Amino acid sequence: NSLDIMSLSRLQKIISDSGLLSRRKADLLIKQGRVTLNGRKAITGEKADPSSDHILVDGRELPKKLTNKVFLLNKPYGFISSCQDNYGRKTILSLIPSDLRIGIHPVGRLDSDSRGAILLTNNGDLTLRLTHPKYSHTKTYLVWVSGKPTQSTLDDWREGVLLDNRLTMPANIKVMDTINQKTLLKVILKEGRNRQIRRIASLFGHPVKDLQRIAISNIKLNGLQEGKWCELKTKEWTSIINYK
Repeated sequence: NSLDIMSLSRLQKIISDSGLLSRRKADLLIKQGRVTLNGRKAITGEKADPSSDHILVDGRELPKKLTNKVFLLNKPYGFISSCQDNYGRKTILSLIPSDLRIGIHPVGRLDSDSRGAILLTNNGDLTLRLTHPKYSHTKTYLVWVSGKPTQSTLDDWREGVLLDNRLTMPANIKVMDTINQKTLLKVILKEGRNRQIRRIASLFGHPVKDLQRIAISNIKLNGLQEGKWCELKTKEWTSIINYK
């Protein structure tokens, strides 16, 4: 059979994809002569086929490539967005069955006192795409604030607010409802600084009463109940990686 060029990848990528090391670390080990390809020392920049070539790192086989898993969770109040906690607080990982948790980590975070959509995955590309500022994916929130923000206040918020000596990116803000001296806002952000919405709302004198994230990029809660999770189909999360 003719060699399928498409199946060849750089050694650094193959090692990184196995979950064993980062590409940078893999590159370093290749330079140090600690990676072998089909019984000989590998060379930097060399390509291989992970399905047929024999690759060892420090004499060990690479772990079998993980099946990509991506979960959408509707986080309730009181759960923290981490894998473990030294203070005994409830983590969002505890809401996923133990046999599915292996290698899974949250993508970004939601504060303990916020609720709504959060993704968990073992896919590094997806994590990078959703957390690195250069990709500027949108995140959509429903936010109850106290009082009734004026048009002027909302315009200032939309244009950008100085937080930590740096202007926030323009925000899309729409008034959805006003009940009993509380206002429901739909807020769409392209960044996610620490407690950004809460801090800005407080600066304007309209503290947040309730904050729920309802969408991450084009992935929506769509009626997923609080505390529940679902596994996303491949096409649903690859659309984020390819989403402009």
